[in-house]
Amino acid sequence: MNEPLDVAKLQRRLAEFAAARDWQPYHTPKNLVAALSVEASELVEIFQWLTPEESARVMDDPDTAHRVTDEIADVLAYLLQLCEVLGVDPLTALSAKIDRNERRFPAP
Repeated sequence: MNEPLDVAKLQRRLAEFAAARDWQPYHTPKNLVAALSVEASELVEIFQWLTPEESARVMDDPDTAHRVTDEIADVLAYLLQLCEVLGVDPLTALSAKIDRNERRFPAP
C-alpha cells in the first residue's frame, strides 16, 4: 500500500527524479519560473475558447480530463520545485496569504 502523500514527500520525489537525470543545474529559479509559466499556459490553452458552461463540464470528457489533470500536475510539479529551490514552504506561504486577504477583503 502507498504511503499518504504530502508536499515534502512529493518535493523529495521530484528532487530525486531530477538528481537521477543530472537535471539540477537546469533547475534554477529563472528556469523553473519559465517552465511553470509554460505549463500554466498549456492549461489555459485547454480552456481558451470554451464557454463558461463548457469549461464547467471539461472533466466530463475522459480525454480532456486527462489533459487537464496532466497539466495541473505539471504546474504543481514546477511550483513545488521552485519552492524547494527558494526555500519557501508553499503551505505556510498560502496560509499567510489567505490571512492577509481576509484582513484586506473582510466578509460583509
